[in-house]
Amino acid sequence: MNITLKPQQEKFLREKLDSGKYGTIDEVIAEAFKLLEERDEHYQQWLDETRKKVAIGIEQANRGQLTDGKVAMARLRAKLSQARESQKG
Repeated sequence: MNITLKPQQEKFLREKLDSGKYGTIDEVIAEAFKLLEERDEHYQQWLDETRKKVAIGIEQANRGQLTDGKVAMARLRAKLSQARESQKG
């Protein structure tokens, strides 16, 4: 397989080689594929978890177990505020 790189991609590869962290372009590309695979796996896990949560929410809604919109928004705002505070400190 032949791949044509854009100039900025070639520059990026050269910079990685020049950094000394990688010995060959193959090592750089192997690392890139590894990271892409990890990202795809993470996304798939997130997607699976989200689908499960949505299914649970639909089941709860069908049973009439709903939360008032104002209450839900207040809870979300509180969680967001708490997350911001934990990032500061």
